[in-house]
Amino acid sequence: MNETWIILGATSSMARAFGRAVAERGATVYLAGRDMEDLKGSAADLEARGAAKAQAVKFDARDAATFAPIIAAAEGEEGLIHAAVFVGSMPEQSEVDKDPGLIDGTVQESFTGPARFLQMLAPVIEARAGGTVVGVGSVAGDRGRLSNYVYGSAKAGFHTYLAGLRNRLNRAGGHVVTVKPGFVDTAMTWGIEGMFLVADPADVAGDILKAVEKKKNTIYTPFFWRIIMTIIKSVPEPIFKKLSI
Repeated sequence: MNETWIILGATSSMARAFGRAVAERGATVYLAGRDMEDLKGSAADLEARGAAKAQAVKFDARDAATFAPIIAAAEGEEGLIHAAVFVGSMPEQSEVDKDPGLIDGTVQESFTGPARFLQMLAPVIEARAGGTVVGVGSVAGDRGRLSNYVYGSAKAGFHTYLAGLRNRLNRAGGHVVTVKPGFVDTAMTWGIEGMFLVADPADVAGDILKAVEKKKNTIYTPFFWRIIMTIIKSVPEPIFKKLSI
């Protein structure tokens, strides 16, 4: 059966790796983002790697007018329609402290924009009685921390949204995978101090595909971040408030 993947935020390192993985399986791929020239180059690469079709489409999480045309195009494809969300922005917390106006864009790109798109796509998945949504959140959403609590709160909201959407789509044969990456070698993490155990985007893409195939609900990638975050979440609040993490 033909499968179509809509990849939001397709210029990110993780999204590129994921796109290559599904292209090699012969999927139809819609690469959605703002840099059309970059996306067109990636589309050509995916077709060379075996994609049934790869097409660049305009997507801006802050502009809802870009959402419906993508969904309409995907509806023209036969088979199941899947979506993978790699969209997000993470300004330095210190910059947000200086300019609280940055909160709006962070929440829109990391949570509300992708959620609105998925809310529009949900009826399509239900109508076809199947399809998978991959929502890439972050370990930052597991607990509010001094170093990035605005970004973390946006991802926490996205995690909760994905859990509800999973409950909804499950009733129609669809599925939602929540992905919580730790530190990954992407443009979002370049230059940030304190990075450790940084994962390769290709490894993360492999973990995501395995989760899709096994219909996992929530995964941490790399896997050891589940242990790390379990420890962080277990620290009592009176102690946690004194930590600089």
